[in-house]
Amino acid sequence: MEGTRPGSGADIFTGSSQGDTVMTRYAVGHRKGGAVVGAVWMLLISLLLFWLPLFGPLIAGFVGGKKAGGIGPALGAVFLPAAAIGFLFFVLFTVTGFPLIGVLTGGAAFLTVAAGMIGPLLLGAIVGGAMA
Repeated sequence: MEGTRPGSGADIFTGSSQGDTVMTRYAVGHRKGGAVVGAVWMLLISLLLFWLPLFGPLIAGFVGGKKAGGIGPALGAVFLPAAAIGFLFFVLFTVTGFPLIGVLTGGAAFLTVAAGMIGPLLLGAIVGGAMA
């Protein structure tokens, strides 16, 4: 099966310098998620488990951190919605002709949303990212 992509799980036969046939088996690799994938999981699970005050965000952070694939992407996934909302406010007010108000409201929106995420969601994301 010459020409098979590495990572497809297929056997690839190649010739060595002595003319012998060498068989290499490529394992099918798992694609790690990322900050966006983790943020989506955190959002969905948070919406589904909103009725659990402490454990809902903790579970959402754990699953999202595990799906993110590491501690760094998990931390990015926690604060990605806050950055997106802050950027949205900045763009909204800058486009309407108030760039100074855009900077202030964007920063305030980021800090407000980020402060709400510190706690169980962040703790769950760190633990889930460490276990990924």
